[in-house]
Parts: sequence; C-alpha cells; structure tokens
Amino acid sequence: MSSRKSRTPRPRRAPLWRALFALAAVAASLYFALTTPPRLGLDLRGGTQIVLETRSGPAARADAAATDRALEVLRQRVDALGVAEPSLARSGERRIVVELPGVQDPRKAAEVIGRTAQLTFHPVLATSAPGGGAARTLPDPDAPGHQLRLRPPALTGKDVEDARAVLDTQSGGGWTVALSFRGGGEKSWARVTGEAACAAPGDAARRVAIVLDDRVVSAPAMQQSVPCRTGIQGGSAQITGGFGDAEARDLAALVKGGALPVPVEVVEQRTVGPTLGAEAIRASAAAAVIGLVCTAVFVIAVYRLLGVLATVALALYGLISYAALVALGATLTLPGLAGFVLAIGMAVDANVLVFERTREEYARRPADPAAPSGLRGPLHKGFGKAWSAVVDSNVTTLLAAGLLFFFATGPVKGFGVTLSVGVVASMVSALVITRVLAERALRLRGVRRRPRLAGVASSGRVRAFLARRGPRLMRRRRTWLAVSGALLALAVTGIGVRGLQLGVEFTGGRLVEYGTSRPVDAERARAAVGDAGFPRAVVQKADNGDVVVRSGDLSDRDQQRIRTALEAHGGTVTVERDERIGPSLGSELRDKALLALGAAVAAQLLYLSVRFRWTFATAAVAAMVQDVLLVTGLFAWLGRPADSVFLAALLTVVGYSVNDTVVVFDRIRETHRIRETHRIRETHRRAGAGRASLASAVDSAILQTVPRTLNTGMGVLFVLTALAVLGGDSLADFSLALLAGVLFGIASTVLTAAPLAVVLEGRRPAAAAASPAPRGGAKAGRGSGAVV
Repeated sequence: MSSRKSRTPRPRRAPLWRALFALAAVAASLYFALTTPPRLGLDLRGGTQIVLETRSGPAARADAAATDRALEVLRQRVDALGVAEPSLARSGERRIVVELPGVQDPRKAAEVIGRTAQLTFHPVLATSAPGGGAARTLPDPDAPGHQLRLRPPALTGKDVEDARAVLDTQSGGGWTVALSFRGGGEKSWARVTGEAACAAPGDAARRVAIVLDDRVVSAPAMQQSVPCRTGIQGGSAQITGGFGDAEARDLAALVKGGALPVPVEVVEQRTVGPTLGAEAIRASAAAAVIGLVCTAVFVIAVYRLLGVLATVALALYGLISYAALVALGATLTLPGLAGFVLAIGMAVDANVLVFERTREEYARRPADPAAPSGLRGPLHKGFGKAWSAVVDSNVTTLLAAGLLFFFATGPVKGFGVTLSVGVVASMVSALVITRVLAERALRLRGVRRRPRLAGVASSGRVRAFLARRGPRLMRRRRTWLAVSGALLALAVTGIGVRGLQLGVEFTGGRLVEYGTSRPVDAERARAAVGDAGFPRAVVQKADNGDVVVRSGDLSDRDQQRIRTALEAHGGTVTVERDERIGPSLGSELRDKALLALGAAVAAQLLYLSVRFRWTFATAAVAAMVQDVLLVTGLFAWLGRPADSVFLAALLTVVGYSVNDTVVVFDRIRETHRIRETHRIRETHRRAGAGRASLASAVDSAILQTVPRTLNTGMGVLFVLTALAVLGGDSLADFSLALLAGVLFGIASTVLTAAPLAVVLEGRRPAAAAASPAPRGGAKAGRGSGAVV
C-alpha cells in the first residue's frame, strides 16, 4: 500500500504541470503576436542596404574606435536625408551596415553617406594656369582652366556647428549653404576673412577657398564692407555655387555631419523593390497555408484522432515560433521566411516519431504481458522511447542552424535564427502540447472503446506490407555502396566538367533584376545589353519574366545605360533588385562558406561520436557529405547559381540528412541492445557473428522506421513543393535544393549510412566482441553490452 501511495501523485502531477506550461506558452505567444509588429528585412519591405568598410588613411587607422566614430557621422547624414526608420549598425571591426527602407535609388544615397567629406577653409595665395608648380593647387570653380594656389587650412569641418540649405531670394542667387561656427572656429573665421579683406580689390588673395573632398566648391571674395583685420564677425558664412535644392540639402547634410575620421568604401549594396518583397511575402504565406493544410490532411488520414491533435499542435507551433521571433526582435528576411515555412514541415517529425512508437507499443500487448494496457499506457511509452531520437535529430539541425548564424552574413544569418526558433518550438509543440492534448483525449470513454478511431490500433499499410515481405537490405550492402559511389562520381563530374556557377556574393560583381512592362525574350535582352556596351554580361530570364543581368564590373551609370537599352524593347523598365558585392567581400563570403561547411562536418562528427560509436558517426557524416555533393552536383549540371540562399539550403540539408540518419541509428542501437543479450555468447565463440547480428538489427531498424521516414518526408515535401510552385524565382532555387536534399537524405540513410556502418563495424570484430556499453542511450542491463 505504501508503495502504491508513493506512486499515485506522479501520473496526476506531471500532466498538470505540462498543461500549465503549455497554457502559459500559448498565452505568452498570443500576447507577443498581437502586440508586437514583425520586423521585416529590406528584401521583404523594399529599400536599400549598403555595407561600408572603413579603410586606413594617412592620418588614422581603421579600427573599431574609428569605425564607431564614422558610424555616428553617417547616422547624422542619414538623418539629414529624411529616410524613415533607417538602421545603422557596426558589423565586426571595420564594417558598417546601413539599411534605408523605401530608398529605391541607391546611387544618390551611396554618394551622400559614403563620401569622406573632408571640409577645409583655405586662404588663397594666387591664381595660376594648370601646372603652375604650386604644392597645393585645385581647379578654380569660377575660372575654368585656371587653378587656385592655397595656403594650409585655417578651419576644418570640426569647427562647423550647423549647416543648412537656404534659398537666397534677395539676390536671386539660388540655393546656398549657410554655415555657423562653434568655439574657436568663430575667431578663426574672423581672422582668415580679416586677412583676406586687406588684399587689394581683384587680387586672388582677397578670396577664401572652401574645399570639400579635394574640390573647391566655393571661393568667395571678401566684399568691400568686410573690414580689414576685423573680418566677418558672428561666426557665420555662406557656400555659394549655383546649387539646386537637392544638391544644397545634400551638401548641408555632409557638412553638418562632419568629416569621416577614415575613408569608407562600399563593399556591398542591395536594393529590392517593394513589389518584389510583397510578392515574396504573399508567396511564402500561401505556401505555408497550403503546406500546412496538405500536411494536416495527410496526418489526419494516417493517424486519425491523434492526427487531428497533431494538427492543432502544429497550428500552435506556428503561433509560438512567430511570437518568439517578434519577441526576440529578429528581422524576417526572405530566406528567413522560407526557413520558417520549412520548419512547419519539419515540426511534424517529432509527432510522427511518437505516434509510430505508440502504435508499436499498442501492437505488443497480446504477445508481451508486461506491455502497457489501454491507450494511455502505449502513448506514455511511445513518448518515452521517442525522446532520445527526437533530441538527437533536433540537436543536429540546431548545430547546422547555429553554424549559419555564426559564420554566415546578411539574410542567411536570419535564416539560421528562424530555423533555430522553429526547431525549439517544434519540440515544445510535440513533446508538451501534443502530449497534453493526447492524454486528455485518450481518457474519453468513447475513444477508449474505439482504439482505431484514436489512430493507435492500426499499424498502417506500409508497416503491414514490410512485415509481410521482410526485405533484407544489408545482404547487398556493398551493392548499395557501389550505387552511392556511382551517384557521387556523377555529381563530382558535374562540378568538375560544368563548374559551379557562383553568385555575385562569392565572386564579387553586380546583379540587377529589371522588370519590364512588355515581355522581352532572353535573346533580345542579351542583344540589348550587348549593344549597351556589355557583351560579356550574363543575361537570363527569371521565372516571373524579369531580366536578370550579372556582371563583374558594373557602375551606377552602366546600370542606367542597360536600363535605357532595355526600354527600347520592354517598355517601362523598373529595377526590382540590385545587388553589388565588392571583390574583397566576395572572397570573404566564399571563405566563410567553406568554413561553415567544414565546421558543420566537424560538429556533426563530434556530437554523433559522443552519442554513438565513432564508426556510426563516420557513416552518418559520410552520408551527409554525399548529400551535399549530390545537391551541389545537381546545381552544376542544371547550371543554377550557387548564392547565399543556396548556401542556406545546403546547410539545411546537412541538418536534415543527419536528422534522418540519427533516427534510424537510434532504433539500431535499441534493437541491437535487445538482441545482443541473446547473441553475446555466440559472438565470443565465433568470429563474424557480431557482424551478422548487427546487419540483422540494421535491417529490422530500417523496416521499423520506414513509416516514420515516409510520413515525415511527405510533410516536408508538401511545404517545399508549395514553395517551389508559388515562391517564384527568388525561392525556386532554394526549394529545388531542399527538395533534392530531402530525397537524397532519405535515400542516403538506407543506401549509404547504414551499409557503411555495418562494413566499418565488420572490420573490427574484436571490438564487436568486447561490446562496450552504449553511449547516450538508455541504461543496459548488467552484462548486456551493445555494439552501438
């Protein structure tokens, strides 16, 4: 009785805490989702992103402190431009990321915010013809063909307190820039103007040159009213030069912002039209809804009542993950939005794992007296046995997502954030919310009387078919490895022969997508771009009919020339997307991509070596590398570009591939642990028996996990197919890479990872006979070791 009393509260308390946790998570998610607006990236709301890199100059070194000072100067300039909700942030030690929502002409913005703006005021010595021999001469803006010989600067931009554009209505001189000086600048200005006023009328020394970025923008002569030696009092001045309204405002913004402490260079520039961003949002939202509906219908058809509860949990998963993103202040980018949609498909995996284990436990009841009775017993057992597979498979995906965040840049970093949040939210929805709903539902009397309605009693057609046929796949393990090797050789041949078409992110250059009011075929577009003076530019037609032009060296003026040439054939031409990457940044991104892939392989190998034996870790990582090469080879054969979004898809394939393999390996570990107890004596007595036992366990594990693999794969394929069909050109390559990666990942688990694990274990029969205790799994009984 005492033992019974001590165990009574546990079944009641645990569901209560889970229910309270689930309720709190849903309530908090509703609060953040309803009160916090999402933060959209520029590729979704339209605008321009400019990445500037500071350079060391003769007077200052480009370090973190100098970059921070430059950031503050740029912030004042951007504020003066009047851009709504601009964003400026330092990235690393020498980079500044500037986001300008709504700015569709990056040329003007880049010219204004990126100029060094070294403002100086010089007394003039004399005028001279070009080549006059003076150490400091600059062209005279008032006398073309002549130059001004200047003395050292008497004031700099640091002495300027304010600058504003002023319309001179009295003299009709147009727009001028009014300056006011601070502190010692007032006295310096009075001194330099007083000295100039002492020169004879008409003498060049009566002028003061105002120099901006080594260009004399104005060199006014002192009027007769300016007293000699006294100069202009009050600390004010005017820059004249026949400016227009916009030019005067831009110049005032530059002067008011001050001089940059170090020069800056534009290393990356992206512009996305608002139409393209709105279409991407609509496409991703439609893909999410269609994928979720198809997944829900499929899960309900297979698992019935449990499928209905899983669908509710999936809807709550979407709410939780969205709320987490807005609560964290994460910026939703186009790849990030795709990652959010993809995570919906992957979120069903944990539910499927639990439901399949529940079905197995329910089917064991007639043959095993110790098996749990009723419906809640098998469900509880199913959650317990699926726990290790759920954790291991999701951790491998989190490793890939974390590597995206730490090593990638720009939109791909956002993809890593959304994928990480999605994985964590899927575990909460499956292991907490689904469990709470299922335990409540299986308590109902009508459900207990109809176990088939609950979806527990049916084993499924796939499982029944495999149980009848019982294929022994590992008998032909070397054949499967040969097939995998042939596919790998084909992929490597494609990479070597066709070459991988790297995007501008990795090679440097410029990519411009032009939208046309009238359809323009690819040949006519190539001819127009060639006539504009760019015969070597790569010209392609996007799926939405836009013309995509990619070139290694394309200035803003060149971009306008191409636009004008296309207008002769396509009517009204608009710039939908504009991306420019400097060669230094391109090589850096290329190195980071290779580093991310190398770190992914090392991280997966280390984690799986801890959770399993090193032979199984090697087999899983080898299958993952094969999947990466197969997807890369497919893109090489198809001639599709490999850009940053492709890299995001590739690293997702890394996580998904190992995810699928880990689920099978977890079942192999469990199956082999049970069988090893009966075979260990035979293994010690006869060499090779351990290998045969492992091959049999692998066959059994594959057959037991095939229903889970198919059901999970269908959920992911629904979402990816919807993305591929509805996502347009911006998401087509992303969806293609992931579709191929999912299919390759499912096949590589059976045709590469499992056979390779058996072969590697077969080469170490002594270790197999020793049978060390399993790592990371449930505790084995005394004396019952296991190979994995």
